[in-house]
Amino acid sequence: MIEDCLAVEFGVRHDDCPLAEATAATDAEIDARPPQRRSDGHDLLQFEASTSDRLARVLEDDERISYLYVSRTDGRSRYRCLSKHPCVVRRLIDGGLIVETLRYRDGAARIGGAVVGRDVLKGVMEAAGETVGVTLERVYPLEAETAESPARRWELTPAQEACLRAALEAGYFEIPREASSEDVAAELGISKSAFLERLRRAEATLFDGMFG
Repeated sequence: MIEDCLAVEFGVRHDDCPLAEATAATDAEIDARPPQRRSDGHDLLQFEASTSDRLARVLEDDERISYLYVSRTDGRSRYRCLSKHPCVVRRLIDGGLIVETLRYRDGAARIGGAVVGRDVLKGVMEAAGETVGVTLERVYPLEAETAESPARRWELTPAQEACLRAALEAGYFEIPREASSEDVAAELGISKSAFLERLRRAEATLFDGMFG
């Protein structure tokens, strides 16, 4: 049995995949699921972003994208489509990376996940080394499964949990407030509106879990 499980974070720049290029052409920030390889060689992409007609048009005009489907609710849009172009993250997955978070912004990607064993990490690093613009930004041991994360316990998304943690550490909830929404958003590397939206959604999820 392999007991060495590591959490890793990668940064990707100069990614020419459709989602990265779409965020470079717009002000959108995309939260995506890992691409799913189909038997025909295309990748199924599922992702969401704040509702933006411009983002939808950019994706619709991309010849590498087909069967684009968009559903909208509460200011968010959920997308499904097929991509003929393999994203960089696909190479890391093939190398053994288990992707947990995948976010595109300003033409760059941030990937968070896990690898089981250092031999697998070596394979992922070799895959990253063959790809331009991929850097390993962080690696650390995963906590034991018995230490349940707040995201899992309260059904928060990883982005919502990160938002709450950053706000708490910055003193955003203190009275008087020690940090503004702009300060926390800058720390997270997102816009003020994106921070406030995630914060409200996280608070709504927590209150619903506590009070039903």
